[in-house]
Parts: sequence; C-alpha cells; structure tokens
Amino acid sequence: MKRLLIFFLAFFYWVTSFAQILTGAAQTERYFPLLQDKKVAVCFNQTSVIQNTHLVDTLISAKINVVKIFAPEHGFRGEAEAGAHIQSSTDAKTGVPIVSLYGNNKKPTPEQLKNVDIIIFDMQDVGCRFFTYISTLHYLMEAAAAAKVPLLILDRPNPNGYFVDGPVLEEKYKSFVGMHPVPVVHGMTIGEYAQMINGEKWLEKNLICELQIIDCKNYTHNDRYSLLIKPSPNLSSDEAIYLYPSLCLFEGTYISVGRGTAVPFQIFGAPGLTAGNYYFTPEPIKGVSENPPQKGKKCRGFDLTDEARENLTSRNSFNISYLLTAYKYCPKEVKFFTNPDFFDKLAGNSTLRWQIINGRTEEEIRASWQPALEKFKKIRSKYLLYTE
Repeated sequence: MKRLLIFFLAFFYWVTSFAQILTGAAQTERYFPLLQDKKVAVCFNQTSVIQNTHLVDTLISAKINVVKIFAPEHGFRGEAEAGAHIQSSTDAKTGVPIVSLYGNNKKPTPEQLKNVDIIIFDMQDVGCRFFTYISTLHYLMEAAAAAKVPLLILDRPNPNGYFVDGPVLEEKYKSFVGMHPVPVVHGMTIGEYAQMINGEKWLEKNLICELQIIDCKNYTHNDRYSLLIKPSPNLSSDEAIYLYPSLCLFEGTYISVGRGTAVPFQIFGAPGLTAGNYYFTPEPIKGVSENPPQKGKKCRGFDLTDEARENLTSRNSFNISYLLTAYKYCPKEVKFFTNPDFFDKLAGNSTLRWQIINGRTEEEIRASWQPALEKFKKIRSKYLLYTE
C-alpha cells in the first residue's frame, strides 16, 4: 500500500508539473461575459494572441464592440523598433482606430476615453523595469482611474518571473524606462504588478484604478515560460530574454548589444575592445534596427548564447560582470559611458556608474543594493497571485 501511495504521488506530481499553462487571454469563458453590450477599448500588441489568432480579431468575431485600440512602444502589430515614433492610425484589418501611447501621448486623454465602458490590457512582459509595457500600464491605469473606467487585465506568465534582482530605482531617476521604486528584475506578472501600483498608491493624486484580473492557470513563479512570439523586435529568442536584464544597460555606453545582427541581446562588443573571441558587424535591418549602434563597424566581444541556454534556465541574476568586463577592456581613448544620463535612468541611480568607474568589485556592488532589494521583496510578497 505504501509503495502504491508513493507511485500515485509521483504520478500526480509528474502530471501537474506538465499541466498546460493557460494565459488569461486563453480563458475567454471567464471574461467574454464581462464585455457584452460594452464599448470596449483594448491595449494590445503583437503578443495579444490566442492560438495564432490576434485577440482583437477574436473579440470582433465574437461580436464584441471594440471601439478603440491603444498601441504601446513597438506599435499594435509590433513592427516598430525601440524608440521609434508611433503614429496614431487605423488598423487595416479591422478598421478600428489606433491611438499611440508612445511618444508625446503616453497617457490616454479624457477625450480618448470618452464613450469607453471598459479597457482590456493584454501584452507579454519580460519582467524588467525598463521594458516600457509596465510604464504604459501605469499611465493607462491612471487615465482609467480618473475617467472611472474599469481595467480588465488578461495576465500572462513572466519569463523572468523566477528571480528578483538588481538595484532599486531611486525617485530622482524616474522616467519612462523606470517609473517605480522596483529593482531591475521585479519577478512579477503584469497582473501582480498592477496590484502593486494600486496598493502602493503610485498613481497620481492617490488614484485607485478599478481592476479585474483574469489570472493564468497552472503557472507558478518557478516555471520557465518560453515565448512563441517576440515581445519586441530585438528580443527574438529565449536566450535574449534571459540576457536582456543584464545587457540592456549597455544601451547607455559605447558597447553594442548586437542590434543590427541576427542575435541582438545575445552578444556584446565594440570596435577596439581588447578581449573576446567573437566578431560581428552591425548593419541596418528594416523594422528591427535601422540605425544600430556601431553600424558598419567590426566589433570584438562575446557571444553569450550558449551560457544563456545552458545556465540561465536554471538560475539567473542581474549580472554586472558583463559591464565590468567591457569597461575593463574598452579602449582607453574611448568614452565608455556615451550617454551617462540614460545609463543612470536604466540603472535607477548614478551610483552604479560611479562604482564601475572607481573600480568597485562585483561583490561590493551587489552588496550595496541588497538592503533596498530585501525591502522591495517584502512589498512584492503582498501582491503575488502565484506561488513561488
């Protein structure tokens, strides 16, 4: 009997371990009834998909009245590179008006929310403070709260949701690439993050957004979630998504992260770098990286793809060793921090740049952000929807 019980428990664990993760969007039976006879606005992008069909097409096929599309960075269909100006327009397939929430109009205006009964938010995040979908979420919540329009979030797993790491943003360095006092890697889904924005009263005038969250099924923070659709044009693989938290800070430096190659955010290097056995030359790629850093110049550096594939699925961190290595081997005649203000915004402080310049060790740097990181983890625990 004991042996049979052990077998049953092992079989149950095996079955539940491989249970299919269901996104919020996939559970239409839970939220379609909430949309009947409503004028619906959506904040979607190319990741807002159910079984290869865009969610806006699914909604319209179900006779749900979609009256407006709000588009984040990279656009509604995900065709714009980072930082590109997104035009408001009309979706060619559905005829629904598109309002850009990137550029000068980051927050819906009262006029844009006029005659809207409910807003749906469904986008695949990657769990990093500077990935701007959570900034779009903040402004959407703020506008919805002011207009007294409820926000329905269709949650999705976080591919970097199994760890929390990095310096916590200081208020002075608040920007669109970092709006909240959270670490570089926050370890939360969009639904959990929205609850934290409300709970910590981060919206202006202490507004509270009316939220309803369709949570994922069969997901925990220990799960590794592979993305079938690129969350942005330059995050084209699981390896890039795992490395993105650590490599993105190079965007404020002389170092290329491989924009303009087939493997962006899997490599780093620069002309004249005196270490590394990997060589690449960034070239324009239409719709992905049309003017990449170090365009047309041969770069020397490192390919981290194998390291990401072999190690980062089991453990990950905000890894500053890449920054320290690049700084050490950067040509002396070259200015490493080409955009120090942007680097500080990405880091969430100016301390990290000072520490790198002044030769602090990786251990010293990591130790400096631990008190704020531990404080954040306690705050985070209040808003989790999924077990760890």
